[in-house]
Amino acid sequence: MKFDLTQLDPITREFVQSNPGGSAIQVSSRGQRLYYLAVVLLLLFLLKFRWDYFVFFVTGYLMIWYAAAVFFRGGAAVLSWFGQGEEIVSDAEVAALDEKELPVYTILLPLYHEANIAEKIVRNMGRLDYPKEKLDVKLLLEADDDETRLALERTGLPPYCEVVTVPDAPPRTKPRACNFGLRRARGEFSVIYDAEDAPEPDQLKKAYIVFRRDQEKKVLCVQGKLNYFNARHNLLTRLFTVEYSTYFDLTLSGYQLFNLPLPLGGTSNHFRTAELRAVGGWDPFNVTEDCDLGIRIYERGYKTRLVNSTTYEEANAHVWNWIRQRSRWVKGFIQTHLVHYRNPFLTVKRLGLYGAFGGFLAVGGSAMMMLTNLIFWTVLLIYAGLLIHGFTHGLGLYDQIVGPHLPGGAYEGIRLGGMSFRAWPLVYYGQGEDPFWAVFSQIFFAGSLIMLFANFIFIGIGVAACVKRKFYYLIPVSLLMPFYWLLISIAAWKGFIQIFTKPFYWEKTIHGLTTDPITEEELHETT
Repeated sequence: MKFDLTQLDPITREFVQSNPGGSAIQVSSRGQRLYYLAVVLLLLFLLKFRWDYFVFFVTGYLMIWYAAAVFFRGGAAVLSWFGQGEEIVSDAEVAALDEKELPVYTILLPLYHEANIAEKIVRNMGRLDYPKEKLDVKLLLEADDDETRLALERTGLPPYCEVVTVPDAPPRTKPRACNFGLRRARGEFSVIYDAEDAPEPDQLKKAYIVFRRDQEKKVLCVQGKLNYFNARHNLLTRLFTVEYSTYFDLTLSGYQLFNLPLPLGGTSNHFRTAELRAVGGWDPFNVTEDCDLGIRIYERGYKTRLVNSTTYEEANAHVWNWIRQRSRWVKGFIQTHLVHYRNPFLTVKRLGLYGAFGGFLAVGGSAMMMLTNLIFWTVLLIYAGLLIHGFTHGLGLYDQIVGPHLPGGAYEGIRLGGMSFRAWPLVYYGQGEDPFWAVFSQIFFAGSLIMLFANFIFIGIGVAACVKRKFYYLIPVSLLMPFYWLLISIAAWKGFIQIFTKPFYWEKTIHGLTTDPITEEELHETT
């Protein structure tokens, strides 16, 4: 779908015009499309005439970048465990604040069809330990969302809350609504929360302290950690909680230690309001606007810092709702990669070689990992099945893995129709082998083993994240994470397909599916 600038509202049009080539309104450039078409044609040519070269190049390319992304994320998590990748604000520092000197703080709350949790939204904002006369809460509603508007009116909105109606125009996305709220923000600082968020009461004060420490005013964003209040609801919410604990407690803080672009979480991003306006706010056409903004913050020479404060959200408890949400996230990562890496040389100029490489692995590399996981794990499971079948028919591991398999043996493998399938050789070794392919088979075999064992490292990192959070009951669940990664890959392919069919479609996440309560006392206990 293409948009004419005349279709857009003035704020959205201003963003597009001030970011030529830097908005997801153009998902891919002509040069990118020609490049990817040339790659596909070349691979099809190899597949037809030299399938062995096709397997070699595709497997090699995927393995190199997959392994780089694995070690990048794993290294960040390990470094975070042994280092300190977040800003620590003590309770004593919070207590020492003079509330008379606190600035006005704007809270942006984009809502759509959230009538069922309207009362909860207002209650969670009221729990914040911040002078109410200095709160500026903007409840951002779409023009046709009368049900949420009426539900909010019935709750009796406090004076610090204001309903802002976003005009009906394309695209109907969360970042577009946030830009409307940003224009009306009165606070020196701003934060974005999602509808179901329950931030720790002192989070605004902690973020303010981090900003105050920054005398050079280079910190534009302070990212609060995210986790889930309904982790115990079912297996899916448990797995989701392990993932978030790993990402926000270890991985992102490792990225901060690496001094790399941070793909922001979708909520609990605290900003200097004036500086956020200066960088343009959010890209209305990017369905993972937080990731895109994290790259642009780094590009403009600003910094992002994590703070030791958590916002508790509602983990998706229904598989299809979870897939809808995750597919949108992956689609947004792909959008962000395509936008920021249209011209690799220009990207290096803007981000620096180090930042461009790190941003590539954090965004494009993550999306590639999620997409290829399904391929790698499917091939692994098929191969394991063929190996087991060979074992049951008297073949040893060496006989099956080391090739070539000579014809005439008694074992024919699994017969399907007129075809026979058996475990294919992974290593070509010994007298009479082609030296070139023998060497590369051994390199690929070693790489495959490293990638296999890297998955166990990630399981270990998940366990470490549970220990750090003191979520000991989740340790057994963290051992099941490979099955969760397969589910992520299925959602990733859905998002990848939508890049071509529905690039700007915002798949709404349904909130309020669980009723797990969380009290103010529990918020303090879980820190």
